[in-house]
Amino acid sequence: MDQAEIQAAAAAFEAAAAQGEYFPQAWFDRLAVDDAYRILLARLRLRSSAAARRVGWKVGLTARAIQEQFGVHEPVFGCLLADGLKPSGHVFSRDELIEPGFENELCIVLGRDVPPGATREDVAAAVARIHPAFEIIETRGDLTRQLALALADNAQQKAFVLGPPVGPEALPELSKVEARVLINGAEAATGRGDAVLGHPYNAVTWLAGKLAEFGERLRAGDTIMSGSFTRQFPLNRGDRAECAFAGIGSVATSVT
Repeated sequence: MDQAEIQAAAAAFEAAAAQGEYFPQAWFDRLAVDDAYRILLARLRLRSSAAARRVGWKVGLTARAIQEQFGVHEPVFGCLLADGLKPSGHVFSRDELIEPGFENELCIVLGRDVPPGATREDVAAAVARIHPAFEIIETRGDLTRQLALALADNAQQKAFVLGPPVGPEALPELSKVEARVLINGAEAATGRGDAVLGHPYNAVTWLAGKLAEFGERLRAGDTIMSGSFTRQFPLNRGDRAECAFAGIGSVATSVT
């Protein structure tokens, strides 16, 4: 697709979303993944509100458990928007969410730019702080059958919930950090940081290289959701989800 076609598609996707159609049927099986990313970025440029301002990025489908869950074999990226940022303990209304779920992740905030080709050590040197976090996702269409449409629709992203930050000097070895997920007080899963491409910083190095293909860069101040330690879980009305990351801290959210 050329730039004019990307712009026209972005406008069409925005118009469809305004009518509640997030995976427009007219586009089924028509998009390449790279064009889907370009449409997503063009859609964000069409929005003018402060709430829709991009504040960072998400890396998805990093854990083997999630790749197996959705039948894909490489990471993907999406965008974090200003109105999606919520503090730990935030209560969501189920009526405002579309088939919601959550993933347990580390949220990495950069203190300096990370260029394409950066190493894991370069990423470590660029980290300003890390938060225990949940990504709140919405299943707005069939990701497994229409991955490109899911990416044009921002890779299921709805919100990101952050616990208290930890500075780089106090961080444990992230690949060995265990995450313990509780749903309504019962243990639902455990996972380690090495489930995220071997190390959460590897998600950032992948992202830096991938964004360069689309004329984007990782910059100081960017917030990055690095990918889930475990599979994705649904969120139902009345649920309370908690996750404790050993040596880092905890995050919680609930739905009414």
